[in-house]
Amino acid sequence: MSALPRTPRVLSVANQKGGVGKTTTAINLGTALAAIGEDVLIVDLDPQGNASTGLGIDRKARAKSVYDVLVGEAELPEVITRTAVPRLSIAPSTMDLLGLDLEIGTEADRAQRLRTAIFGLADAVDAGDERAGPFTYVLADCPPSLTLLTINAMAASHAVVVPLQCEFFALEGLSQLLRTVEQVKAGLNTELSIHGIVLTMYDARNNLANQVVQDVRDTMGDVVYETVIPRNVRLSEAPSHGKPALLYDLKCAGSQAYLRLASEVIQREKQIRAGARAPA
Repeated sequence: MSALPRTPRVLSVANQKGGVGKTTTAINLGTALAAIGEDVLIVDLDPQGNASTGLGIDRKARAKSVYDVLVGEAELPEVITRTAVPRLSIAPSTMDLLGLDLEIGTEADRAQRLRTAIFGLADAVDAGDERAGPFTYVLADCPPSLTLLTINAMAASHAVVVPLQCEFFALEGLSQLLRTVEQVKAGLNTELSIHGIVLTMYDARNNLANQVVQDVRDTMGDVVYETVIPRNVRLSEAPSHGKPALLYDLKCAGSQAYLRLASEVIQREKQIRAGARAPA
């Protein structure tokens, strides 16, 4: 199997549990990376399409989507849409993705469709297609389940960013995801690693949340990002306005946390490339 290209760097935002902040993280981490000079593409792999809606892409405007790419009816540059955020684009989702497992589940390359599509971006850039970037980061927003969509994302990714809600059962769900990462690494993508675990929905007034933070750090060590994303009303409000929180309210605690997380992601990338940090 051919090696993953170093540019763009592809990160899956994944956790099979729902409600842990995956889409919020994909949208706002992508926006923060763009704000500090990266060219970012978000690939919305969740049939609910919340990342697309949260970035202001109306459902009526999604004539072609990631679904068309994965079933072989479109090339990735054809579906890429610019957002209101400079340097940030999205490949939007539609509900058609719900049937993907049935449509391509028997195909030999069913787990490699997204990988092939992202590989093709470089050729499209060389051919002068401005829709194809060039991008320095691709963030795949995964659905809250370990389906073929999530496997496609991991097979195409250099690493996984794992949002983890500060709640009692956080570590139980994490163990299942880590097993899936190891299975994908063994069978589909030897380069896959855990980029980091980001603790979300943190409330400093809650003793349980503080205990969860400590337990996760004790268990997972320095794979956990230093940045913790607080529970924040402005983060919750922003998607209903079709904006990332950084555009909706740059000064709110949630926006500032995602800016710190983006800086931390960039720093880890530098360490990985310099060989100073081994992939987890």
